[in-house]
Amino acid sequence: MTATAPPFGRSPSASAPRRPLAVAGLLAALAGVVFGLLLAVAGPASAHAALTGSDPQDGAVVATAPKAVTLTFSEQVAMGEGSIRVLDPDGKRADTEDAPRDLHSGSTVKYGVTLHTGLPDGTYTVAWQAVSADSHPVSGAFTFSIGAPSETTVALPDSEAGGGLVGTLYGIARYAAYAGFIVLAGGAAFVLACWQRGAGARPLQRLVVRGWMTLTAATLAMLLLRSPYTGSGKLGDAFDLDGLKAVLDTKPGAALVSRLLLLGASALFIAVLFGAYAKREDEREKKDLTFGLAIGGAVIAAGIAGTWALAEHASTGIQPGIAMPVDVLHLLAVAAWLGGLTALLIALYRTPDITAGAVRRFSRIAFISVLVLTATGIYQSWRQVGSWSALTGTGYGQLLLVKVGLVAVLVGIAGISRRWTARLGTGGVTNADTSEASPTAVDAETPQAAASEDPARAAQLARQQAAVATAEKKRIRDADPDRSGLRRSVLAEVGVAVALLAVTTILTSTEPGRTEEEAARSSAQAAAPVASGPVNLTLPFDTGGENGKGTVRMDLDPGHVGANVVHLWIDGIDGKAMDVPEVKLAFTLKSKDIGPLPAVPVRLTEGHWTSTGIQIPIAGDWNVAVTVRTSDIDQITVDKNVKIG
Repeated sequence: MTATAPPFGRSPSASAPRRPLAVAGLLAALAGVVFGLLLAVAGPASAHAALTGSDPQDGAVVATAPKAVTLTFSEQVAMGEGSIRVLDPDGKRADTEDAPRDLHSGSTVKYGVTLHTGLPDGTYTVAWQAVSADSHPVSGAFTFSIGAPSETTVALPDSEAGGGLVGTLYGIARYAAYAGFIVLAGGAAFVLACWQRGAGARPLQRLVVRGWMTLTAATLAMLLLRSPYTGSGKLGDAFDLDGLKAVLDTKPGAALVSRLLLLGASALFIAVLFGAYAKREDEREKKDLTFGLAIGGAVIAAGIAGTWALAEHASTGIQPGIAMPVDVLHLLAVAAWLGGLTALLIALYRTPDITAGAVRRFSRIAFISVLVLTATGIYQSWRQVGSWSALTGTGYGQLLLVKVGLVAVLVGIAGISRRWTARLGTGGVTNADTSEASPTAVDAETPQAAASEDPARAAQLARQQAAVATAEKKRIRDADPDRSGLRRSVLAEVGVAVALLAVTTILTSTEPGRTEEEAARSSAQAAAPVASGPVNLTLPFDTGGENGKGTVRMDLDPGHVGANVVHLWIDGIDGKAMDVPEVKLAFTLKSKDIGPLPAVPVRLTEGHWTSTGIQIPIAGDWNVAVTVRTSDIDQITVDKNVKIG
């Protein structure tokens, strides 16, 4: 009777220190700390559509009540009834409570609501909430005033959409979904491509099945939490059937349902892989079944990965037609590497007979996966970040740098694992003589001898024999220094991979750097003053009557949004002060359909008129019209455009 030597062909006499529990504990603690810190830094999920402008603007003071309030966004958003609410100083609705009107014009994304007529003066609050095109909620609030600012009973919300308990649970479900997919797809790929005998190994079966269960449970949780996540924020609304129905009509809802259908197909794939395939003995039949399972599994895995690409980052922004297949390829490469790495770790710790050839095959697959990840990651980084300043100056860019650092660490540890892999099997996978299996060889006939006297005793001895043989096999396996070194390095890889997955999950719910910078630029342009300091104008006029020619000199101080003082000097053609019966002023912002805002100056001295408290509600290119009356029947209006900030 012979006994099989250790699969990696190393002598059982070789010894190596075993510290798997200590290493596992350290890595688990490290991953937990990294994950916790990242969640703390990330805060509530940042939306990917940003408010770039509004009319009226935040803090503006308008002379008369506007007919509507409009909001402009950096990218497409989904709006529903109640998405934009305008509240008066007493907290009552000042809008007509209709669904927001789509006011898109070209590439400009704009929505608006109609206001009631005859609104009184005071400060009004605009609260809005929408869903970004990449499935994440966005919300905010601002105020404007009619006539003059006033006290208001409305408190601006201090929390963002997608936060609170529902946001935390939704974020956990997202992380679990990614982890489940990686384990499911990567574990199955490891069995088919690296170690087909592993289809019969219980630990690997449990790993893949648990990955499927995790992804399925997380997808169901996200589907139920989707309505309160993008709406009320109340956990109890997770079971609201009307909310669930509304979710199913959205792109993210359709993606989640599609994922569940694909998971049904993947359950059949798992049943065949660990059932008929694991039991198949005929090599030719098994080869054909391997090919079929590989094709079917790849299609299912690509389909599940596509449910992320179709509803999140890749589906919006620039080049979505290229970004979506690149995103699918990126996620599949992550699964092949990290999921296969997890399967390898389980095999090294829980199975006694994984071969050196299987480890080397996975090493090659991991190397190819890293190349694919590098290529697709560079494209994704360019697309989402866009500039070097966004890489260091935005939250997305900073998280991306953390991810790149973790990938570099992971690749470094993988290099160590490859060196351990190269040392495996240098002695060949051989059979030892009977002396190597001392307990098995010596006691091989004991159960048979005892069987004739006591069958129960024989069965007990057989169980003891099997336990001793298993323990001996494990002792020999664990004593192999190459295997021990590989186990430690793979364990370190998995620990870093946990933190890497946490960063990746947070990145998918963080506003891309390119979008953040573009939104900041648009907001700055809208809010920036177009002129600074007093505005000075000189307007010649001719009323056509006797002594009807002259010049109006006007100073507008301070020339900013808000209250201003106007001084007018009327000069005759001789340059001396000219006394006229009446002067009028009007300010019009045609681009925003504001005005004319009238002002009636008062006479100070001969040829000198003034008006105080002139309100300029927003910055822009204003038309200033001056009406001069030189007699009972002779008057003229002269005007000029001027930028007032």
